[in-house]
Amino acid sequence: MIRAFLGLALPEAVRSALALQQALLPLPRRVAPETLHLTLVFLGEQPDAALEAAHDAFATLRVAAFPLSLQGLGLFGGARPRAAWAGVAPSGPLIGLQATAERAAHLAGIRLEHRRFVPHVTLGRFPPPDFAATARLERAVAEGFAFSAGPWMVQDMVLWRSHLGPRGARHDELARYPFAPGPRPGQVGAEMGPD
Repeated sequence: MIRAFLGLALPEAVRSALALQQALLPLPRRVAPETLHLTLVFLGEQPDAALEAAHDAFATLRVAAFPLSLQGLGLFGGARPRAAWAGVAPSGPLIGLQATAERAAHLAGIRLEHRRFVPHVTLGRFPPPDFAATARLERAVAEGFAFSAGPWMVQDMVLWRSHLGPRGARHDELARYPFAPGPRPGQVGAEMGPD
């Protein structure tokens, strides 16, 4: 069985900006900067044959490159936070890509947990901290509300194998799926004429 997910790799400049945010937040435990990514579809533990079928399905998808930016910080877990994240600026192409990739996984026979797609990059995962530590973390996240990084052109998606360990997850790239060239930033919709 292989624990795997489909996601987007981040450019070095974006990972550096995220690593700086990690240093500014009082996180009990940080995600290693080299493993920062945006998950599109978490496949879970899959046998080789199912993963091969998903790979074949992902390889048939035709996607155009698109610009993407990160925006804002937040916490998952409510009053007992268990993860800190950087948000993603609204992106129709990203939402469309995720839905298409999820559908491809289903058609390949992968049974997925049903969860609403909330695009984000996880900065830290941890057991819920005590009240004082939670208050410090919430204050730091609120102070970082104006965080942004990008835009950059998303030019491919990656199928990763995930190895869980005591110091966090390690990811190995299994396959990369390049996108067709898209419009350069500033040219989105430039080819459209008047109504």
